[in-house]
Amino acid sequence: MKSVVFALFAILAASVVFAYDPLKLPEAALTAPLDFTVQDAKRDRALPIRVYLPAAAKPAPVVLFSHGLGGSCQNNPYLGKHWSARGYVVVFVQHPGSDESVWKGKGPAQIPAAMKQAANVTNFMLRTGDIPAVLDQLTNWNALEGHALCSRLDLSRVGMSGHSFGAVTTQAVSGQSLPVGGARFTDPRIKAAVMMSPSVPAAGSAERAFGSVKLPWLLMTGTKDVARIGSMTIGGDLDSRLAVYPALPPGDKYEVVLKDAEHGAFGERALPGEGAQRNPNHHRAILALSTAFWDAFLKGDAEAKAWLNGETARSVLEKDDNWQRK
Repeated sequence: MKSVVFALFAILAASVVFAYDPLKLPEAALTAPLDFTVQDAKRDRALPIRVYLPAAAKPAPVVLFSHGLGGSCQNNPYLGKHWSARGYVVVFVQHPGSDESVWKGKGPAQIPAAMKQAANVTNFMLRTGDIPAVLDQLTNWNALEGHALCSRLDLSRVGMSGHSFGAVTTQAVSGQSLPVGGARFTDPRIKAAVMMSPSVPAAGSAERAFGSVKLPWLLMTGTKDVARIGSMTIGGDLDSRLAVYPALPPGDKYEVVLKDAEHGAFGERALPGEGAQRNPNHHRAILALSTAFWDAFLKGDAEAKAWLNGETARSVLEKDDNWQRK
């Protein structure tokens, strides 16, 4: 009799886990994103942000996103729409100095050098300061009666994410140690992080940089994930992207490597020099895995974590994609 009861319990438990679907969206319609500017008076720096709000007018977990070199807060709306529909306030941060101003108004022959020059330590340092500045302002607006964001943000549950230079930014504010002196820019308000096209630092070992990361991290890359501007490679090669995960300590660390995904696979369109043919399952996998990750580590959803840690997560991947956790 006991064996029958245990069998029924196992079937029921499996069906509960299977019922979790990170791609399922509610029917409630979302409003258009809102645009604001964060004025960082201490650094005399104005930061444009774009905010996607969930349908329910109550405090919700917050996910920040940092764009890549030459990008803007208007990039990656597919992420903003999906994550907000799933109940997150999604805030896309724009970083002056390494945003679209780097290439706008320049001729094709000038852009490669301008982009390479903008991928510098100064802009990296500015970016690491942009994230706490935005979080500070969001805290103020959340308490400001009459503001569109008033009482909409649960800032006790903050996730950080980014692509390419934005992934480097995310690494820096969510646990990475810098090669010189082991300094950190970790913001304690961040509880989990997703890096798309991560990379190891140019100096120092990966183990020194990532060996003491305590937060849950999800790394996403592809087997063709190389950023090229003309004949130049910017932001690390594939070996650099794949060296991050092995250097992380165990404990809620995940990595997906999408077969044939190029650098632009994490955005809305192929980048110059990339193949025009894109695999539609890449975005499906990115949305599913990242959503389950946020649900597990920002909402504390046990079903989401079971989905992420079980074989079901592989159901959104193709056979040659690689998925691992530790």
